[in-house]
Amino acid sequence: MKTLLILNDAPYGSERTYNGSRLAGALAKQTGNEVRIYLIGDAVSAAHRLQKVPSGFYNLEVMLGAVVSHGGVIGVCGTCMDARGIGTDDLVPGAHRSTMDELSHWTVWADKALVF
Repeated sequence: MKTLLILNDAPYGSERTYNGSRLAGALAKQTGNEVRIYLIGDAVSAAHRLQKVPSGFYNLEVMLGAVVSHGGVIGVCGTCMDARGIGTDDLVPGAHRSTMDELSHWTVWADKALVF
């Protein structure tokens, strides 16, 4: 199964990006699944490296890293990065600057597209 998850909400303060990342991690661990995550809008901040969160709180940098370690791919909207002052060097390992063009290709590629 090929699954695309489009995350569109801030990484902290709402549970949408957290829950989408949890699902992506669970899918990526299963044999035969291919997972791609596209971060758009405020969700691009989830891919910012060197996050420091309170002890006991979830860390989206770690969660996205787990998806990548299981073969997942993470695209980050370049326009949204620019609007938030996030550079390519600021991204977690395994995430890349992406475009709406790439998102359109991923949407066609996917058996399922889930939007959070």
